[in-house]
Formats: sequence, C-alpha cells, structure tokens
Amino acid sequence: MVHKNKKLCKVRTVTTFLSLNKDKSLWEEEIKKACNFCIDLSKKFNQIDYEVQSIRIVTNAFGEYLDTTNSENTKKEFELIYSYLDKYSSENLRMRFAIGEAKTKEEIEMLPKLISQFGDLSNACVNIKKDEFDILDNETILQCAKVVKKISEITPRGEGNFNFTVNFNCKPFIPYFPASFYDSSLENSYVVGLETPDLLVEVLKQYNSKNNNQKITHQKLFKDYYDVLSNALQYHVDNIKEVIDNYSNSDFKFVGIDSSAAPSKNCSSMVSVYNELGVEFFGAAGSVEASSLLTKVFKSVKNVPLVGFSGLMLAVIEDLGLAKGTINSDFDIRTLLTNSAVCGIGLDTVPIEGDTSIEKIASIMRDTGTMAFRLNKPLTVRLFPYPNLKQGDITAYESDDLCNSAVLRIK
Repeated sequence: MVHKNKKLCKVRTVTTFLSLNKDKSLWEEEIKKACNFCIDLSKKFNQIDYEVQSIRIVTNAFGEYLDTTNSENTKKEFELIYSYLDKYSSENLRMRFAIGEAKTKEEIEMLPKLISQFGDLSNACVNIKKDEFDILDNETILQCAKVVKKISEITPRGEGNFNFTVNFNCKPFIPYFPASFYDSSLENSYVVGLETPDLLVEVLKQYNSKNNNQKITHQKLFKDYYDVLSNALQYHVDNIKEVIDNYSNSDFKFVGIDSSAAPSKNCSSMVSVYNELGVEFFGAAGSVEASSLLTKVFKSVKNVPLVGFSGLMLAVIEDLGLAKGTINSDFDIRTLLTNSAVCGIGLDTVPIEGDTSIEKIASIMRDTGTMAFRLNKPLTVRLFPYPNLKQGDITAYESDDLCNSAVLRIK
C-alpha cells in the first residue's frame, strides 16, 4: 500500500533546544551533547528506513550568551561555536544552528551584519508583541523591516533573508528555521519535523485512480480525501513515535512533532497536492477550501503532542511549483495572506521588488501579525527584496535551498 512507503515520508529535522550562558567553557559540552544526541536518534530512524535530512540546534536568545557589545568578540565566539559544530557533526547529515531571538533594539540592529558574516550559523528571529488594544509594536516592526532591507543590500542577491524571520503569536519549539527560538527557563528538549509532500501526492493519486469513474458528491470526496491523508500521516507518526518511546536519553526531553508538510525544492510541490484535490493551480478558485482541508489533516495527528506550526506551509521559493506559479502569475501576496487565514505559516520566502519601501514591508508585516493574533495562530514573515528587480522579473538565486521565481509586488 502506497501510504506505508517510508521513502515518501522523510524526517526533515531532529531539532534540539538548549541553553548557553556567558561561560564559554561550557559551550563545547552542550553542543557535543546535542550533536551526539541528534546523530544517534537519526540512526535509530534510519534503522527503520526513514531518511533524516538535517539535524539542528536552537539556543536561547543570543544576547544571553554572546558578547554583543564588541563585534570582534562576537566574531570570535561564532568561530568557536562553528569549531564545535564542525568537530561533533556528521558528514552524512546537514547540521544547522539558530541563535534564537533578538530581544532588544541593539540586538536587532546587529542581525544584518551577523547574517552577512556567519550565514546559516546565525539563523534568527524577532517575536513581535501586541498591546492591550491588540495593536502591534510598530516600532519593532519598522526596525525589522529595515533589517530585511539591509540584509537584501549586503548579502548576494538578498539571499541572507533566508536566515531571518519575524514571528507573530509564535511559541518555542518550532523545529524549522529561522522561526525557531527557545526560552532558557525551559529544560533542554527536542522536536521532530517531517517532510511529507511526496506522501500526500501519492496517496491522493492512488485514491483518485481507484475512484476515477465513480460519481461521488463533493462532501463525500473531501471527507475521503481527509481520511486517506490523515491515516497515511498517522501511520508514519506512529512509527516515529515508537522509535522515540524506545529511545532512552537523559539529556533532551521529547516535547512533540511538527506535523507540517515542510516542502523543499527536492520533493513534490504542494501545488501537486492542490492539483490532486481538484484545484487547477494554487491561487485558483477552490484553493482556500483545499488549504483548510490540508490544515485539518495536519491537525488530526493523534498520540503525540503537536508543536510548532503543525499546519500547511506555503514556502514560495523553497517549492518548485509555487515558484513556477509566480512566473505564471497564478497568485500574489494577498492570495498567500488569504490562505494563511485557514492554514499555515504566513508569508514565507516571498521574493519582492528590491526597491520596496520600509513602510510597505512594515505594513504587510502588520497585516500578517494582525491576522495571527486575531485568529490565534502562529504566522511569520520572511521576505526577500531582490536588488534592482521589479514585479515579474526573474530571480537568479544560487543557494541550494532556493528556487528561482518571478518577483512579487507589495501593493
């Protein structure tokens, strides 16, 4: 049965969350424990035929352990962390590192330079708060918009924005970067994240092939889609949970699974999932209904705590189909926001015009944040202003993580 094919469901990440402090003599042991834990657990998943794509470490807010008063000291500390990651990581697994959240104005101002210098070592986020009248902290939002613009100007093709996001209504234990952050008051923990677009597509194809000539009402069809998808996802979650239940360790506490599909450029596009659900292309009529159904599937997982986003991710330039959709003018930024009302992650990896003003970037952040708090869901904004490109121009990204696409406009 296709839904039991383990090649269709990958472990996107085993993500550990740990605390560091100003005592640098303790860093090596903490990083060593995290690396060894991730590598060992990954081998357990491999033994039951699940591929693990990456292992990750997320720390408490970087201002709590890095010397942020002196850029030369900061550089030396990053080099120290890198040396430990290099020493204890595995050649067969991609290792990624997040420095948590920037909490102060001074820390936020540091981010462009840190990301420019240290790239994937310096994944970072800012958590935006609201006041008693549900009005967002616009001063911090404007500062974040400036960070987005600055990163686009000082990193090649603006690709450094891959490592920075603005969070709204997000909690700790998101396993995906750069929205991950951690509170040092919590115990060291870990989360498992999945990559399941291949599974979703093949399960839907099998169902549609079997029922191609049958007259089924729309309600029955969508109920059947829900059943086959949720059963397929649950099968793999149960397998993964069995490994976790039988894995003994005293260093990291299991806090949950992020059931999001988490697409990448190396798996089926989420657009193919929409196609199998009867939607001509993402952005066509029926897209929101399909998004809602998929979100319901991801939220249906039983037997394990759900953490992070556990919803539908529409990462525009990490998904070949969505990237192509920008070229075909299938959707715009408002389409992404509309779908965020019933699903996932917000505005994630969205390429925008290079000369987009700071004010417009801040405005779309406020729209997204307002939706996050009003609907009580975690949403993020990760925008990619592309230098010198206008709406419809095609990007020329060189990162292995990014797909080339047409640039969108914030209206």
